[in-house]
Amino acid sequence: MTTPRITPATVPATVPATTRTSTPTRIETTMTTTMIAIARDAYCEPARLRLRDMAVPSIGADDVLVRVEAAGVDQGVWHVVTGLPYLVRAAGFGLRRPKNPVPGMDVAGRVTAVGADVTRFRPGDEVYGTCDGAYAEYARAHQDRLAPKPATLTFAQAATVPVSACAALQGLRDAGGLTAGQKVLVTGAGGGVGSFAVQLAKAYGANVTGVCRTTKTDLVRSLGADHVIDRTREDFTAGTDRYDLILDTAGNRSLNRIRRALAPRGTLVIVGGPGSGRVLQGADRQIRAMLLSPFVGQRLTGLMSTEPAADLRTLADLIDSGAVTPVLDRTYPLARTPEAIDYLRTGRPTGKIAIIV
Repeated sequence: MTTPRITPATVPATVPATTRTSTPTRIETTMTTTMIAIARDAYCEPARLRLRDMAVPSIGADDVLVRVEAAGVDQGVWHVVTGLPYLVRAAGFGLRRPKNPVPGMDVAGRVTAVGADVTRFRPGDEVYGTCDGAYAEYARAHQDRLAPKPATLTFAQAATVPVSACAALQGLRDAGGLTAGQKVLVTGAGGGVGSFAVQLAKAYGANVTGVCRTTKTDLVRSLGADHVIDRTREDFTAGTDRYDLILDTAGNRSLNRIRRALAPRGTLVIVGGPGSGRVLQGADRQIRAMLLSPFVGQRLTGLMSTEPAADLRTLADLIDSGAVTPVLDRTYPLARTPEAIDYLRTGRPTGKIAIIV
């Protein structure tokens, strides 16, 4: 599929970055063996995360050591910190206690060392992607999880891209089978995944409707949405419009209701959403959707996204062309990471949040 070049959407000014206070002095040399990190030894509430001295991660033959400039905050961080639902622990993060005491995946920074088999990067390169333990001064990442940082972005902006933008891209392109001219509806259009999804769907030639709360309608419109629905005033499932593809990032409506807005042969992709219970939480909607799908004309599926280097490069091209622009709500210093996670959980952020290291 050929992606057109699109004039950048006009994005409202972001909230001023939180003033950096009480964050320890950055380590400036790769010869050091210690670093400052946000960590915990057991699953806990974000408020129990602590700033501490830790060993700089060692790297393997295919790994890169990144001096972290900024790290992203997404909903998955809360799940990994708390270990909830229990499905997260079974996914490889540690059954009884976290395997890695340092949370965080989204990262942007500079390469300081490379493993013996690394051919894509060298010290000094500016990169972005996902890693093991982004909330620290140094992080280890496999070379296949990194790509050159988009030239047009700051480190803080770049750190907000990997997890959320890859989820939006794979939800639309891969799980959704998006083609030009389709009618696409994005719920949670003013959030992390949703703000990327609106722009990506437009870049691929769709007619896009964004659903969001009142405070985010202007933003979603500025991102290029053809239509914007204020979810506090209008229920899109009660209307007459039908959509070829619905990307559900909000998860606040039942499958039966959301299917009313789906075309008879349309596709519903559930990316995430709130839920109750300590075992599955929101994942139960994805499971029920996939179980129901064979018995109805519509295609209902969930999404388990990844962040491969190829998709990071695709996103970087879209960003540098102006087709996609990360929406950065605000930044926090490393010491205030617990506050950043709690703020994200309120649902109020417009777009994304970054941690400045």
